[in-house]
Amino acid sequence: MIKAARCRILFERESEKVTRMHRPSQSPRCCRSGAIVTRRQLLQAGLTGFTTLSMADVFRLQAAAKSVTGAPKTAVIMVWLRGGASHLETFDPKPQAPSEFRGPYSAIDTNVVGIQVCELLPRLAKIADKYAILRSIAHTGGGHPAGSLQVLAGDPDPQDKLTPKLPDWMSVADFVRHDASRNLPNYVAINPVDRYDNFTIAGSTYLGPSHAPFSVVGDPSSPTFEVPNVGLAPDQQERLGRRMQLKSGFDILRRDLDTSGTLTAVDQFEAQALSLLISPKAGDAFDLRKESNSVRERYGMNAWGQQLLMARRLVEAGVEIIATEFDGPLCGRVQNWDDHAVNQHVFDAYKFRTPVFDQAVSALIEDIYARGLDQRVLVIVAGEFGRTPRISYVASSGGGVASGEAGTVQPGRDHWPQANSMLFAGGGIRTGQVIGATDARGEEPVDRRVGTGDFLATIYKHLGIDYERVAIADFAGRPVPILNSGAPIPELQRNRV
Repeated sequence: MIKAARCRILFERESEKVTRMHRPSQSPRCCRSGAIVTRRQLLQAGLTGFTTLSMADVFRLQAAAKSVTGAPKTAVIMVWLRGGASHLETFDPKPQAPSEFRGPYSAIDTNVVGIQVCELLPRLAKIADKYAILRSIAHTGGGHPAGSLQVLAGDPDPQDKLTPKLPDWMSVADFVRHDASRNLPNYVAINPVDRYDNFTIAGSTYLGPSHAPFSVVGDPSSPTFEVPNVGLAPDQQERLGRRMQLKSGFDILRRDLDTSGTLTAVDQFEAQALSLLISPKAGDAFDLRKESNSVRERYGMNAWGQQLLMARRLVEAGVEIIATEFDGPLCGRVQNWDDHAVNQHVFDAYKFRTPVFDQAVSALIEDIYARGLDQRVLVIVAGEFGRTPRISYVASSGGGVASGEAGTVQPGRDHWPQANSMLFAGGGIRTGQVIGATDARGEEPVDRRVGTGDFLATIYKHLGIDYERVAIADFAGRPVPILNSGAPIPELQRNRV
């Protein structure tokens, strides 16, 4: 009797908790498209248990945030260059600049007349008709955290902060485009874009953990690589099935007592979580072994190449938001693109890393077009800022890949938010073009200056999100617009066939 009474109390508490999550609020904060969320819903949906959320809890939280269906099934793959790539050594070379600016590498022609890129990118040079280069984006965030938050979340604050105040565009898109019927997460981060040293540079903030990404970590090129919580062997599925049957038996009494439909809803959340384990589609989407060796080698049998191959497989399976970060050993000694002279020899670092970058990105872009994804999937290559056009010379703090021994004076480029370049491909955009221009030294935009709000508006427009009218309640219940300023880059207007 005592045990039965305890079970009934636990059941009633759980029932009331889930019922509260779905109870309409008297003061909704809503966006035009119908995505409604309130502070009460966010808090009651699980703040008391965020530290112990199960996967089913995550799906439960997602469903508590009123979602939007019917939006076009467009997708974005963002390749994030953590640390900030040099625009001069990639997409905005300045071969005529004075020696203290231009560096040792030449510019080469592409397959589009009038467009040149750095000689370190020969594969991308051959497919310039399949992408557009933006050479004039600029902002005021000079530190890695501030620069990242300006680009990824539209936070105008020029000062670094330990944690973000606003949710990044990936979490916002996941919130607005949430679909509870999916058997795959809608936002996947392959080598997540989340931290820079002890700073958090991206996150879901007041959207809650249910709109954080499904994260894939590790080196996908490793023979022992596995994605946890996705796919089970047949014998494991059988054991899981037996356990679920046992649990179902324990739930019979509670279900008989349920008059609100709560347990039915709980079953649906658990089914979504289980689909990642038992759905062949989910398992296959993450399984790179389904690709031929020739395809895997075309992307590059390394972390970056296989990250982008997985991204392509995921968008084909229906995932709509994918972020992947290029960092780690393939960058050189300090394992990112932060090429201060004290860190590493900037030009040796580019000679080391760009062949891998060039191969992986060009393979992804080629596949997006070859496989008929170019209207639906927008590929973006970006970082938090560019690098100083004027070359600095400082003693190295330590030797290693692309860096001289400690004390060796070597060249570097420092942070430069005043000018940067980005690459866009697919998405039905007009390709084979350069948008904007910097001056002869690459220091400042002199034509078509673009802000981070314009960048974010471009992404939201591609995803069918009303960036002008959508607002989401913050922790205090205040409706916060997802974008305070900016408009889609008109030169990238969709060119659907």
